[in-house]
Amino acid sequence: MSDSLNAPEAPQPAATPGQPETRSESVGHVRGVSLRHTRAKGEPRFPDGPKADPAGSHFERRIRSFQPRRSRVTAGQADALQRLWPKWGLDIDGRSVVDLGELFGNGNPVVLEIGFGMGEATAQMAAADPDTNILAVDVHTPGQGNLLNLADQDGLTNVRVANGDAIILLREMLGPDSLDGLRVYFPDPWPKKRHHKRRLIQPEFLSLAATRLKPGALVHCATDWEPYAEQMLEVLTAHPDFENTRADGGFAPRPPFRPLTRFEGQGLDKGHVVNDLLFRRVQR
Repeated sequence: MSDSLNAPEAPQPAATPGQPETRSESVGHVRGVSLRHTRAKGEPRFPDGPKADPAGSHFERRIRSFQPRRSRVTAGQADALQRLWPKWGLDIDGRSVVDLGELFGNGNPVVLEIGFGMGEATAQMAAADPDTNILAVDVHTPGQGNLLNLADQDGLTNVRVANGDAIILLREMLGPDSLDGLRVYFPDPWPKKRHHKRRLIQPEFLSLAATRLKPGALVHCATDWEPYAEQMLEVLTAHPDFENTRADGGFAPRPPFRPLTRFEGQGLDKGHVVNDLLFRRVQR
């Protein structure tokens, strides 16, 4: 979840595919202790954690809806990445189809969440609905570590964290009709007109997602950027694979299962308008 609060981040340069990160220091993974050491050139930041660019250069270059953000990682987040990534993490390399039953260890429904920020809301939803598995995708390293840490602390077994490009995950690594839901909360609104092509919710993305969603699966989007909300409503309404759950064809009130995040609450206090959209995958 990337809470924009009507003040989106300026685009940052993405890491060059196939090239190691250049940062010279990393945090060690002794639990509860902050350790720093100088890394040799090419040494991975987290040897047992998420890769800097899991898909590498073996996929086409294209416009992306996200910018990798590898900011400071706390000792607790680093510890979680080192300990839990081999167990609960998934690098999106595009090289094989994921068996979701094997990934989660059960046959429960799976919801894909694209963009979870620091993971607090994801952890709350997972705790409130333990019989639904959440495959949460993001490229923010501190957020990945934080969500893993929250899942560990709360004893959640229905969360898996995926690192990389959600488009590659959908297109290359998930089978047809494998998902029971899709959540896209507060994606980057890319407010400048020349950046609108970077927005995630586009007809092409919806056509891809439709092939992976079971009939009846719920697509739930939320944004605090009103022009983006209008675009979302327009493209979802026009797409033949989806129908609005609202009889009036408009926005939906926030459903009880989507927690009110701290950032969202701050935005509402400032008068920002948050719009939820609830659409269902139709049988064709």
